[in-house]
Amino acid sequence: MSKPMSDTEKKKKSGKGELRETIVILIQALLIALVFRTLAFEPFSIPTASMQSNLLIGDYILASKYSYGYSRYSLPFTEVPLNGRVLGNEPQRGDIVVFRPVPQTDNYVKRVIGLPGDTVQMIDGILYINGEAIDRELIGRSEDRDSNGLTLPIMEYRETLPNGVSYTIQEVSNTAEYDNTGEYVVPPGHFFMMGDNRDRSLDSRSLNTVGYVPFENLIGKAQWRFFSINDNIPPWQVWRWPGNVRWDRMFTSVYAE
Repeated sequence: MSKPMSDTEKKKKSGKGELRETIVILIQALLIALVFRTLAFEPFSIPTASMQSNLLIGDYILASKYSYGYSRYSLPFTEVPLNGRVLGNEPQRGDIVVFRPVPQTDNYVKRVIGLPGDTVQMIDGILYINGEAIDRELIGRSEDRDSNGLTLPIMEYRETLPNGVSYTIQEVSNTAEYDNTGEYVVPPGHFFMMGDNRDRSLDSRSLNTVGYVPFENLIGKAQWRFFSINDNIPPWQVWRWPGNVRWDRMFTSVYAE
């Protein structure tokens, strides 16, 4: 006949059971978060001015992984032996995409301008695709501040792509380094990316640093801003939120202007 447990023994057993249950719940939560990040959405921060005024320094966005399918670049570990894309869908012209340039290790966020087989050229700040000038309407003059705190006067334009996608771009001038280029011919299976802040964006116009982006290197399609704060202030510094959080930008589509 077994000896009845004392109150102390019962408490110890109960405590061990509660600890085990807590550990199981934490492991399950981590697995759910990993699956969500791998297959559904991944958060990214915007540290530079290259996509202003659409994406500001200090914006935090969610990129959908499923939009373009999955590759080793869209998975948490690029060492995964996966070649090409699974369930791949090509981006549309005008999509804002998170990608990994070759051979860099940093993630970039830019807009898809050129599709495979397109020719792309800049002439006096005007974008040409397949020999046709893209509609560009002057909105007005403003000022833009970059990640170094440098403020410059800019011109804002509304640019409309051939498929009807329309968005605002910024130009410091129409004679900057990449405002006049030769023709770029986008290779098969590659895409041509550009920033909306044309004179402050390192993008596919620089063939040696970004260049044409392979379909495999796309990580996801930018969808929503879920947080935004001035000057890249770390979000965990909650005591700095008053006066710095951009509440009007939270939970908004990156395509709504």
